[in-house]
Amino acid sequence: MKANAQSTELKALMLPTSDQPALRFAIVTVLLAAVYIVAHGATAFVVEPIQSRLFEDVTVFASLLYLPHGVRVISTWIWRWQAIPGLILGALIAELLFTDASIVAMLEPVLLESILVGALSAYIAFEALRLAGEDIYAGRNLRLQWTHLLVIGIVSSLVNSIGQSIVFGGFVMPDDAFLVVLFYAIGDIFGLLAVMLLAVLAFRRLERSRT
Repeated sequence: MKANAQSTELKALMLPTSDQPALRFAIVTVLLAAVYIVAHGATAFVVEPIQSRLFEDVTVFASLLYLPHGVRVISTWIWRWQAIPGLILGALIAELLFTDASIVAMLEPVLLESILVGALSAYIAFEALRLAGEDIYAGRNLRLQWTHLLVIGIVSSLVNSIGQSIVFGGFVMPDDAFLVVLFYAIGDIFGLLAVMLLAVLAFRRLERSRT
């Protein structure tokens, strides 16, 4: 009974639905962009001010608790490639809203590349596993598979960390390079765990409201 309720809730997560694919795609894009912006804002206003007191130089590039990575993984799990435009749009708007203008100006030459790496990281991880014979997208199995999502989160975090270290290679001091990569990996994984925990709490609340 619990599995059926969970499956129903996940089907609800795949909404909005529409008979017009273009309209559905547009709705999903706007919805994901909004969720991403909220997650980024929470990171910018809560996590980064505390972190910057200890690791000021590294905080410009990476956070120890990056909630948007959880949004990347779960949205890509549900909507596959259709999640990518919303993630890109959300990341671009979030950078303009929450990142200091001087930092945006400094990173402007590589900002788009950085956003693309982040938006594609989860999709690359899902597709790599699919090509290896493990298709774990939500379309194949609507039950939450936390272990699978955590594996995807770790793999995509590694993809993102390596990609971002290449993108920002000319901006990061050599002594800080390893720390930046480490912060990206830790922040992405912890961000995913936090979003997964919030999802569990939301599902349980939905279950209680229906009983």
